[in-house]
Amino acid sequence: MATGEQPAATAADVLDATRELAPTIAARAAEIETARRLPPDLLDELRRIGCFRVLRPRTHGGLGADLPEAMRIIESLARADASVAWTVMIGAATWIDMAGLPRATFDALFATPDVITAGVFNPTGSIAVTPGGYQVSGRWSFASGCQHADWLFGNCIEGVVDGVPQMRMAVLAPEQVVIEDTWTVSGLCGTGSHHFRADSIVVPAERTWRPLTDPRCVDEPIVRIPPLALISLITASVPLGLAQGALDDIHAIAARKVPLLAGAPLAANPHFQFELATADTELRAARALLYESAESAWKTVTTGGELTLEQRARIRAAGVWVTTRSAAVVETAYRSGGGSSIYADCPLQRRLRDVHAVTQHFAVKPDTLTTAGAVLAGQDVTVPVF
Repeated sequence: MATGEQPAATAADVLDATRELAPTIAARAAEIETARRLPPDLLDELRRIGCFRVLRPRTHGGLGADLPEAMRIIESLARADASVAWTVMIGAATWIDMAGLPRATFDALFATPDVITAGVFNPTGSIAVTPGGYQVSGRWSFASGCQHADWLFGNCIEGVVDGVPQMRMAVLAPEQVVIEDTWTVSGLCGTGSHHFRADSIVVPAERTWRPLTDPRCVDEPIVRIPPLALISLITASVPLGLAQGALDDIHAIAARKVPLLAGAPLAANPHFQFELATADTELRAARALLYESAESAWKTVTTGGELTLEQRARIRAAGVWVTTRSAAVVETAYRSGGGSSIYADCPLQRRLRDVHAVTQHFAVKPDTLTTAGAVLAGQDVTVPVF
């Protein structure tokens, strides 16, 4: 979609627009990494073409896309640059966490279609009743996209009941928080995932809610998918696209690179050919599993059903496996590039760092497979697969 054209009307339009924008994004990857955030003009373009509206309900200016459609958009962006994909994923999906707000508050916060949100579920804040609502203090980490968010939320501990911490989320305006410049990291450098803090800020009661407890104020299929199952599916679409981008990179390198003492380009090397075919097959298998999982979950929630514990366990396991296999594909591409891969101007070194940053995310940590396996084996689990 060229600048000046009308914004996307469907998820298919957004996908087409992201594919057209991909070469520009890829060309600016080093700039994005150095700035540690998305350039304002690129952010504006992503907003304009509808990336941040794709999962929003149509009742609130969104496109109301199916989950698999939205994942394809994120995968497409990750193929160009993982930091862009991650930033869009957060900005497009975090409204779902806010669906526990009172409906009038939700309507007011999302009165315009271009609103971008960011927030942190980890309850590292404190909250207490005070005249005018709640007093909030805290410091939250990994707040991807916090520098351009129109609204931020932080999870807090309100108290302890029968030994169980009680959580309450609070929505904060950008002017109510201090963003700390902490995002100096090895991977996903361009996501601007800094810490932010609030110091004794008074938040109206209607801008708070109890996550996982309060009813959702909008009845949309996307909010019927349990949070960690949803996060696992969406998160795994990033390494999937990232790995496809790494295969694109090594294809280009192999066509021109003649290894030391070789008489032909790397592309003619039988061992490289074997590794490439293996990686390509593994990536296609991972993609098939991820989208089968997403499509099955979507069918369940759009037909009025609820995901069973076994379904949720399989989704969580799929997210881990897809992420792990995607990382292995990137490693194969990086290794195949030999000495060329280590140069700063080679995208493979960034792909490697980015994919391993994703593997550190809570939603796709390897020991999730143990919990999922316990569910599939019919055992009681102490850690919820929600």
